[in-house]
Amino acid sequence: MRALRVLREVSLIAAEDTRHSGRLLTHFDIKTPTISFHEHSTRSRLAEILDTLATGDVALISDAGTPGISDPGFALVKAALAAGISVSPVPGPSALTAAVPVSALAPEGFLYLGFLPRRKQERRATLSVLRELPYPLVLYEAPHRLIACLDDIEATLGDRPLAIARELTKLHEEIVHTTVTAARERYATTAPRGEFVLVVGTEPPSDSTITIDDPAVLERLHERLAAGDSPSAAARTVAKELGLPRSEVYARLGELKR
Repeated sequence: MRALRVLREVSLIAAEDTRHSGRLLTHFDIKTPTISFHEHSTRSRLAEILDTLATGDVALISDAGTPGISDPGFALVKAALAAGISVSPVPGPSALTAAVPVSALAPEGFLYLGFLPRRKQERRATLSVLRELPYPLVLYEAPHRLIACLDDIEATLGDRPLAIARELTKLHEEIVHTTVTAARERYATTAPRGEFVLVVGTEPPSDSTITIDDPAVLERLHERLAAGDSPSAAARTVAKELGLPRSEVYARLGELKR
């Protein structure tokens, strides 16, 4: 109700696609003037909106999801703040916050990546840097890049638990709990359609019965430190990999010093 009130009261609505948003505004009988603002908008369009903000309010809306989150509206928000204009959020649909709760993969936090780089080499480099982090990864992907993205996730992170959320809150919403490998096989024969949110779980705990006194603990700690991890980061990563208490793994770092 707040969003509808704001859309009626502002001087101007900046929309990613005025044709798309026009159907929504018509449905609610909102006659506020609209102007397009998207990733290809010129600087003059940005200046035009800022001029309007000098004398009145402007509402920013997105085609889907939340403006400013993997969305061209980010540039307008940044410019408005730089001009000393106050920006107030009006919460609404968000693919990110809709997908995380139903994924059942991120009980204690997650790392949001937005869209990964378009080039394969850059995607894999990004994922490789994140491989050792003990957090689920949340990312957006377009249908024509989904299979390539899944290939790169499997190659760099392995076969991890995966929740795929497609067309969230829309007519063709679909949520699938699977694994990276199974998802890749699924979409090899079924063409992806719609916009996707991928929630990639952390690496499953090892089934080994390794103990804290095992020499492998020191070996793995040495590898992480040599790779540039801080002592605390190395202990955290090794503890998670081997299924051991972090405090005990950290205590063994003293043996490396000796």
